[in-house]
Formats: sequence, C-alpha cells, structure tokens
Amino acid sequence: MVRFENVFMRYDGGPVILRDVSFRLEQGSFHFLTGASGAGKSTLLRLMYLAARPVSGQISIFGRDVTTLSRRERPMARRRIGVVFQDFRLIPHLSALDNVALPLRIAGTRESLIREHVPELLAWVGLSGHLDALPATLSGGQQQRIAIARAVISRPNLLLADEPTGNVDDRIAVRLLYLFEELHKMGTTVVIATHNENLVKRFDHPRLHMEDARITDRSASRSASAAAATTAAGE
Repeated sequence: MVRFENVFMRYDGGPVILRDVSFRLEQGSFHFLTGASGAGKSTLLRLMYLAARPVSGQISIFGRDVTTLSRRERPMARRRIGVVFQDFRLIPHLSALDNVALPLRIAGTRESLIREHVPELLAWVGLSGHLDALPATLSGGQQQRIAIARAVISRPNLLLADEPTGNVDDRIAVRLLYLFEELHKMGTTVVIATHNENLVKRFDHPRLHMEDARITDRSASRSASAAAATTAAGE
C-alpha cells in the first residue's frame, strides 16, 4: 500500500526534516505515527497524501511511484486517500452536512444516498443536532469531528490523520478511534499521527516512531509480539 525508499526531505534549503527514511505499510494495516513536535510526522503525512515531493528517494502509493505523477494525475490518486488535517480545512460557507458530503458529491454519488449516510455518520461522531451548522458556529472539537467524518465518508483505501483527537476529550477520542478501527476492519490502511500515549497504549496497533528526522522504531503490536513469542516457545 505504502512504500518509502531512502526518502530525504527539506523545504527550500532549510533544515533536513526526513533523512533516509524507508518503511513499508501493508494493505489493511493500522499504525500509529509518534514522535516529538518537529520530528517530521506532518511532513511524512504530506508526502503520503501527495501534497509535497521529496528531495530524493522513492515513494510508492497503491503500487505506483507517486514521485513521478503529473499535476493532472495527482488529484485522481488523492481520491483514494482520506486526510484529517490539524487545521481541519472545512469550507466556511458550507454546513456540517455539506462539508462531509463534499467527497461523495465530487465522486458523483446519488443525493438520496448522501442524505441517508451523511447524517448517520454525523450522529456517530456526536453531531446529529448540528447538520445545518456552519463551521464558525461550532467549537474546535466539533469542527474536528466534522473533518474526521468528511475524511472517512467515502471509505478511502488509505486514511491519514494528523492529531485527530487533539481537540476532543478522552471519551470522544476513544469513540473516534473505534470509528477508525471500523474502517480498518473493512480494509482501509490507517495511519494516525498522535501525541496521545494513552490512546496508543489502549489500542493494540504497531507504531512508527520518528526521532532526529528518521524512523527509529517500528514496534510491533502487543498481540503480534505475543504471538511471535508463543511461536518461538513452541519451536
């Protein structure tokens, strides 16, 4: 699903943000992306959703080298990727319902299906009473939940989330993680950048840890580690 090979990244001659980064994510996997502020997590996600090109190295998404895609080809590839941005990027003159419905309308989904599925998803994230609300009238946490609903409504092949629980309380954060897990069970590859160690420990998924512009740890999940230990003991 995702492959980085010796990726090097910096912006306009500035400091090195990614240095010789290599890793692979299998289709249908779920990873947390961790590391201190400034470690390069957001840049790594930007490269995955084709918002930037590396200085050097190769990036393959969906089995294709995306570093060579033309400007015309990139939007089509992005349709298979759902993204939750830290700054939400909601369209201010559209209601909550219409913001979430936007990916479906771009894809030509029938309006009857939109009117059926979008309210269901907004109810799941606790916003059933705010379908017609404009973003400016909502709290930061409510806007974040709209952004998450918009990212997952079209069931993307790859979901990238940059601090998706940063503006919500622990109860909502856990509920949102369950939403991401439901997508994962349906085959979506999920990558969540987060500082919330409680969530990382609560949900049994491997992590990619960034430090000093590199991936320094590819920790396996607890269940995978336990299975490996059991197999080794049996041998």
